[in-house]
Amino acid sequence: MAAGAIAEAQVCRHERQKDGNYLYGAFGRDFTTRDGRRIMAVALTLRRWQGLVEATELHEAFATLERMMGVDLTKEGDRFEAREVIGALLKPWTGARTMAEIGEIFEPNDVCWGPYQTFIELVDSDPRCSTANPIFEQVEQPGIGAYLMPGSPLHFGVLERVPVSRAPLLGEHTDEILADLLGLSEGEIGRLHDGGGVAGPIAEPAYRRSFGGSRRGLY
Repeated sequence: MAAGAIAEAQVCRHERQKDGNYLYGAFGRDFTTRDGRRIMAVALTLRRWQGLVEATELHEAFATLERMMGVDLTKEGDRFEAREVIGALLKPWTGARTMAEIGEIFEPNDVCWGPYQTFIELVDSDPRCSTANPIFEQVEQPGIGAYLMPGSPLHFGVLERVPVSRAPLLGEHTDEILADLLGLSEGEIGRLHDGGGVAGPIAEPAYRRSFGGSRRGLY
């Protein structure tokens, strides 16, 4: 999913709209800052929640919320239950400050937060999503072009990392599958090609939209 969205942003420059904004089970959502940026703030643990309260100095407001709703905001489940009201209380606070100002307040209080990026912002400006990150390589995909593809995050001292490779074309492994898995001879495979029963590699529009799936075609 994420790899496809990265390719979509790089190749098509298509921006996906955000889908949902609350973390399930505790408190976490995105907010708009005064300078038009978006940030994500998350309070999964009691320490993170207390840090958020200290940073925003909304002790009184949250205490009132607890009394009115009969919840205990030191508990994750209760924070999730009260998520919309918590968000409503935090929204004016974040909206009155720039992202830089919020960072200066959040960091000393150990708040779990970060910039909320679109995929285009990610591929254009975040070095973590570039070849500077050893997990990514720029791969040329026939029919699509070059885009970032992640490799395996696993690295062991005695084993080589699995190399990054492009996605196969439709039908690219047809002959290999017919020979190795089905045991057909070259002559039998040739007759299937001649009769139109199978085809070789095909780069077609439907595949172009798949953005590097890892399928093996049998066509």
